[in-house]
Amino acid sequence: MNKIALISAAALIALAGPAVASQKLAQDKACLSCHQVAKKVVGPAFQDVAKKYKGDAKAEAHIVGVIKNGSKGVWGAVPMSKQPQANDADAAALAKWIMSL
Repeated sequence: MNKIALISAAALIALAGPAVASQKLAQDKACLSCHQVAKKVVGPAFQDVAKKYKGDAKAEAHIVGVIKNGSKGVWGAVPMSKQPQANDADAAALAKWIMSL
């Protein structure tokens, strides 16, 4: 019985690991200055971004492009500036995480 509980706990930690790591990456790269997971701040909530692009096979690539190059007029009047502090790997990890929400 204890083995089952231990294995279950390990599996939950393993599944939660990428989400926690990506939220930390979002914090480290200053994404959370303008975005939150579930609430609009300056920019859209990450959950709203995921909802907008759900089912789009090119969504992650699009989000990477927005992170790297910025955008304007997509979510209102406030533009998103490019984020040079996020390298290609960081941008890809963030896009994957956002789309998982």
